Amino acid sequence: MKDLLKQTYGYIYEEKLIDEIAEVSLLRDFKEGDILIDFGDSIRKMPLLIKGAIKILREDFDAGELLLYFIEKGDTCAMTMACCMGETKSEIRAVAETNGIVVMIPVMKMEEWLGKYKSWRNFVFNSYDNRLKEMLSAIDNLAFMNMDERLLNYLQEKSKINNSNEINNTHQEIAYDLHTSRVVVSRLLKALENKGKISLNRASIVMLN
Repeated sequence: MKDLLKQTYGYIYEEKLIDEIAEVSLLRDFKEGDILIDFGDSIRKMPLLIKGAIKILREDFDAGELLLYFIEKGDTCAMTMACCMGETKSEIRAVAETNGIVVMIPVMKMEEWLGKYKSWRNFVFNSYDNRLKEMLSAIDNLAFMNMDERLLNYLQEKSKINNSNEINNTHQEIAYDLHTSRVVVSRLLKALENKGKISLNRASIVMLN
């Protein structure tokens, strides 16, 4: 575990902090589609993402879920962190976007390190700041963007997360993430193809520019 931590966080954390993380934490593999944290869970450990990508969803009490943001290698989830610190139930669902590896840190250590390591404090505060900006962006998308703009932003983010121009989600899966209908997604995808933004294949979507 220590080697993985050094590769991902060696430029951020002190050597002693990496040693402590390796000593008290659990390493967990996950597969695409795995639910890592669910609504209402009691969270006792905080995740540090070593490899892969995870999407964070907020429950919509009227219908389904709303995509808030993605976390990638080197990130953590600020909302999970807040639940750990406040000893509250999870208000998010974390679903694996890709296969990956995560380190799970006991909450008691997370609090201890805030006073012990400057690098940990900076990491926690920066994580809150980054996730807040992403949530504000998600709110802006809902409030001010048309669905076609939201869809294009979503596809661009998926392409970046997966490091590929090819996106292998179904229209229904995209509709679920964007909190709309499959019919709307299919129509807007066709419009984006007509504009030369994407190419629609039988089982994938390819970003063209």
